[in-house]
Amino acid sequence: MRSLFCLLAIFISLFESSGIAHATTLDFNPNFLLSDEAMTDTSAMTKEEIQHLLQRGTLATYTSENILGLKKSAADIIYETALEFQLNPQFLLVLLQREQSLVENKQPSLSNYDWAMGYAICDDCSKNDPLLQSYKGFGKQVYFGAKRIRETYLTEMENKGKTFTGIGPGIATTIDGMQVLPENMATAALYTYTPHLHGNKNFVAIWNRWFQNQFLDGTLVQNEKTGAVWLIHNQSKRLITSKAVLYSRFNPKSLIRVSEKELASYESADPIRVPNYSLLRSTKGTVYLIVDDTKRGFVSHQAFIRSGFLDDEIVDATEEELNDFVDGDPITEKTTYAQMALLQDTKTGGVFAVENNEKHPIFSKEILLSHVQSPELKRVSTKELDKFQTSDPLLFPDGTLMGAKGSPDVFVVEHGKRRPIADEATFDAYGWKWHQVVWTNERSVLLHPLGLPVSNVLDSDVSISTASN
Repeated sequence: MRSLFCLLAIFISLFESSGIAHATTLDFNPNFLLSDEAMTDTSAMTKEEIQHLLQRGTLATYTSENILGLKKSAADIIYETALEFQLNPQFLLVLLQREQSLVENKQPSLSNYDWAMGYAICDDCSKNDPLLQSYKGFGKQVYFGAKRIRETYLTEMENKGKTFTGIGPGIATTIDGMQVLPENMATAALYTYTPHLHGNKNFVAIWNRWFQNQFLDGTLVQNEKTGAVWLIHNQSKRLITSKAVLYSRFNPKSLIRVSEKELASYESADPIRVPNYSLLRSTKGTVYLIVDDTKRGFVSHQAFIRSGFLDDEIVDATEEELNDFVDGDPITEKTTYAQMALLQDTKTGGVFAVENNEKHPIFSKEILLSHVQSPELKRVSTKELDKFQTSDPLLFPDGTLMGAKGSPDVFVVEHGKRRPIADEATFDAYGWKWHQVVWTNERSVLLHPLGLPVSNVLDSDVSISTASN
C-alpha cells in the first residue's frame, strides 16, 4: 500500500514556508484603517523602490529643499524623513497621494507641491495666512507632517491614550455624523490628521491599490523568487504543493508572478495537496474520489469497478487528511462518468463534458482548452448522449482573462461571472499580461453573467478636507 505522502513525494514539490500574515479585506472598515505595524515599518521600502513608485508622476524628477535647506530629490526627502520619525515610507507616499494626488499627478500645480501633505491646512484656513508660511514647501510639508504624527499624535496616545482632539484607540468619536471606534493608534492618528470619512476611505483605497494585492478569487500567483504557486481564495492564499496538483486542477497559463512582500499580505489557508481524481482510502476502508475540494465515497467495490478504476490506484490516507475535503454525493453502481469525460456527438460535432449522469455543453474550443490541455474526445451517437440530462454549459475557470474576438473589452472571471476590466491601468495594476487573454466567440463570453467592474480608480468627485492642525 502506498501512503498519501509517499505518492506526493514523487511529484516535483513547490513547497514554500510562510510566516504569519495579517488577513486583508477589500471592504472599508472605519474602525480599522491601517495596522500599527504597517504604519511604522521603516523597512517596507528602499529608497530605490520609492523612486520607482514616483515614476508615476512628476515627483520622479522633482527636487526641493529639505528641512535643513539642502537640495534633495523627492525620494531622498521621503526616505530620510521616514527614517528620522520611524514611519513607513509607504505611509507618507499614500498621504502625499491622498492630499494632493501628487504621486500620480502628471501636471501638479505649484500649490500642490507647496502643500504636499496638507499639513497645517484646516477646513477654514487660508494658505495665504502668514502663520502658515513656515510650513510651505514640499520638503517642509513632508517633514512637519511626519513629525506631527510621530511626536504629537503617537506620543500623546502612548502617554495619555488619546490625541489632543480626544481621538484614541477604544474611544468612540463622531466623524462626519458617524460613530467610529478606532481599534489602534494608526487609525486614531489618521482621523486626527484628517477628521473626515471620505478622506480616510481614500487613504485605504490608495494603500490597498499600491501595497496590498487585491487579487480576485481564483487567481493563481507564483512567488517570483521561489517559484511556489498559490491559489487566492476568500482573500487567503492556498499553497499548491506539486505540479501534479497544479496541472490537474488549474490552467498554469494564468499564473501571475508576485513578490514575497505581496504574498505576505495574505493569510495562509489549507494547502492543496491532492491532484484531482485521486483515490484515497480512509482508515475505515471507504474509498473516495477527490474532485477539487470534495470527496465522493464509493458505496461498494462494484461501484468502484464499474467506474473504471483499479485497486492499485488507491492511496491510503488518514482521517485528518480526508477532513480537508467536504463530502459530496456518493458514487453508486448507477453513476456514469464519475470522472469527467469529453463526448462528441458524431452527428452534430457538439462536444459535452459528461460527469455524474449530466452533460454540460461546451460552446468553444477555448473553454475546452481552459479545462483540459490535451483533450481526448470520445465520439458517441446522439442517442447515447440523450441518456444524460443536459445541465449548465461549461464556463471558463475563475481567474481566466477573456474577450470576444473583434471587441476591445476584456473581462476576468470570478465566481463564474465576467467582470469588466475598467482600463489598461487597472489591467497592469493587477499584474495581468496581454498574452494571457483568451479570445473566443461572443456566445462563450456572454455565458458568464455580468459582474461588477474591476477598477483601481478612486472616488474623485468629493473634495478631500485635509489636516486638522
